[in-house]
Amino acid sequence: MLVQEQVQEHAAAAAHGAAEKFNAGEVIIHHVANSSHEEPLFRLPTILGIDFSVTKHVLMLWMVAAVLFVVVTWAVQRYLKQERLIPSGVMNALEALVEFVRDDIVQPNVGRKWVGAWAPLILTLFFFILGANAIGLVPVFDVLGLLDHFVLHTGEHSFLKQLLHGGTTATSNFNVTAALATITFGAIIVAGSMAHGFVRHWLNLAPHGLAWPIYILLIPIEIMGMFVRPFALTMRLAANMTGGHIAILAILSFVFLFTEMAGAAAGVGVGVLSLPLGVGISALEIIVVLVQAYVFTLLTAVFIGMAIHVHH
Repeated sequence: MLVQEQVQEHAAAAAHGAAEKFNAGEVIIHHVANSSHEEPLFRLPTILGIDFSVTKHVLMLWMVAAVLFVVVTWAVQRYLKQERLIPSGVMNALEALVEFVRDDIVQPNVGRKWVGAWAPLILTLFFFILGANAIGLVPVFDVLGLLDHFVLHTGEHSFLKQLLHGGTTATSNFNVTAALATITFGAIIVAGSMAHGFVRHWLNLAPHGLAWPIYILLIPIEIMGMFVRPFALTMRLAANMTGGHIAILAILSFVFLFTEMAGAAAGVGVGVLSLPLGVGISALEIIVVLVQAYVFTLLTAVFIGMAIHVHH
């Protein structure tokens, strides 16, 4: 998308006889940011001060949910229709992931007694984050942009043109990761209340039997720790998913910067170096996609387990 947008902008500037300089920062922020509230994809009314208009990242959330629902439903129904219930293909991979999350993430942290209660939630978080991260690497809207530019030729304010504004990875949006972390925050309280009772859960925040002056310092620290955990989950996931896109765009921006400074030959020479480096970072992002889904769900399981098995 970066190359396509800049070629179009420079061509338009040349047609009007104006030399328009390349602004790398503006292009990068424009690509990783969500659609602006002034130009949503679908404008909906504001209720209780909340704008429900559909932006680019909201559309991506719907797309992730739809893809996961269709793939999982199709795989399970296809598996259940077999005469011999032997998983294969997609179902084999799905079963392996489910068993990995249940046996290696949930059970060691929450315990065998509570694995049935919390495995569904943690599995949902794992598959949603993994799906959102992975779909964010697929250039869906870039392909739509090329199709529109070379074939469809829609107007400047068409729906396809609006799709090109903003990033494509929903989990790079801090609002999305904050919502996921809020679910974890609520799950911690529910888990502690289910295991020990609501009042006892809050009493378990600090160890018992200490001198009372210590609690003056310890209780505020423990309360701060409650909010630091979801905040850390929010920042880690969003920052990691945004950082890779920024790195790739920054490297590709060198092509346009050197072209403006030293001519087309310099831009081509830098491009020969920038393209393999960008591909390498893209490959690294594939690993980040898996790691971040694993880390978020692992920490969620750890925090829930800490609420269930209290020890100081």
